[in-house]
Amino acid sequence: MSEPVLFPFRRRHRDRKVRTRSTVVPAAVPLRVLVASPLLWVPACTDGAEDPGARNPLPELPREPLDPPTAVFAEDFGYVHAVRELPDGDVVVVDLYERAVLRVDMEARTRTVVGSRGSGPEEYLQPDAAWPLPGDSTLLVDLGNGRLFRLGPNLEFGATRSAAVQTDAGGVVLAVPTAVDGRGRIYTAPEPWPPTQADTATVLRIDPVGGSVDRLRTVTTKWSGVLFPHDAWGVASDGSLVVARSDAYGVDWLSPDGVLIRGDPVPHVPIRVTTSRKEEFYRELERHSRVIRGVLSGPGGSVVSLRYKDNQDPERYERGTWPDVMPAFRYQVVRVDPLDRAWVLRYDPAATDSPYDIFDRQGQLVRRIVAEGDRRVAGFGAESIYMVAFDDLDRAFLERYPLPGS
Repeated sequence: MSEPVLFPFRRRHRDRKVRTRSTVVPAAVPLRVLVASPLLWVPACTDGAEDPGARNPLPELPREPLDPPTAVFAEDFGYVHAVRELPDGDVVVVDLYERAVLRVDMEARTRTVVGSRGSGPEEYLQPDAAWPLPGDSTLLVDLGNGRLFRLGPNLEFGATRSAAVQTDAGGVVLAVPTAVDGRGRIYTAPEPWPPTQADTATVLRIDPVGGSVDRLRTVTTKWSGVLFPHDAWGVASDGSLVVARSDAYGVDWLSPDGVLIRGDPVPHVPIRVTTSRKEEFYRELERHSRVIRGVLSGPGGSVVSLRYKDNQDPERYERGTWPDVMPAFRYQVVRVDPLDRAWVLRYDPAATDSPYDIFDRQGQLVRRIVAEGDRRVAGFGAESIYMVAFDDLDRAFLERYPLPGS
């Protein structure tokens, strides 16, 4: 099969309808020309025995630990939120803090810089992430120059295009991916700005080959204060959209042909928001906001917002609006593994580890995997899961584990 030509956008837009099990509901909603979905890390918190959830943290299914890692990269990275495994087993790592694209050999424990910094044909200013494309190619997102690269199988620089995409309505969407499917289509959810204007966002699918922008589903983004519930979402290789519901915790799957499967609600023990939870919230915010990427759009046009580590006000938790209990899960990208299972990062009642609920394609909770400490899923290989582990000095280390159930 010949490889598709990347980024020949044609100005075309399709509205479509989404078919559920019993009804047909319109999926097209007015497009808000605003931001490409920012990376938000809602942090863990520390409490201990004062939480009722600490006595029965995750009901019904046992907490399973990860198997021992098959590889740990000895040197730390500045900050990593997504990795892409190559067919030969190497990994493409984009270090947001160091602004570098790296080819990492986990076995030999070596890393090689790909390209260089700048605005030339094989240069980038602020790389954000690398994603798989058909034909063993790689999509590289460069926020600094506002463009997208296609890298060949050996990571050679190829076609490029602007990240700004015009819609038939005359607006502009910045194609900064939250996810990319197996056909190379980009998924993003522009969020409202200012945040008080709305509490929902629409997940968009941008097809670089076909030149279409499809509205898939509205998700909840409540901005009434910190630690309030938000929907979280991700995309499977076949283009199915998975949404973790903040209302009646569970997951929904929306297939590419519009079939909606709504998973059963998952019971969970609420965790009270206490002073120590608020303190840890801001400690974790400091760790994970060393680089927060956000693409904002307003009357003056679209801009890329990048913020580096800043010290949080230690008494900030005394101000603002807080809920009585914490959300069921963290507001973070839902990763989908090669076995078509969705990984949803929960809050740990003991505030020491990183528990993941794993859901199948029917929306059923099938496993609970617990990673020690502050570890986040950064991507998957054919039979592996890549975790980024953060230590007490906020250093990020890349680890590879066997994929549970593979």
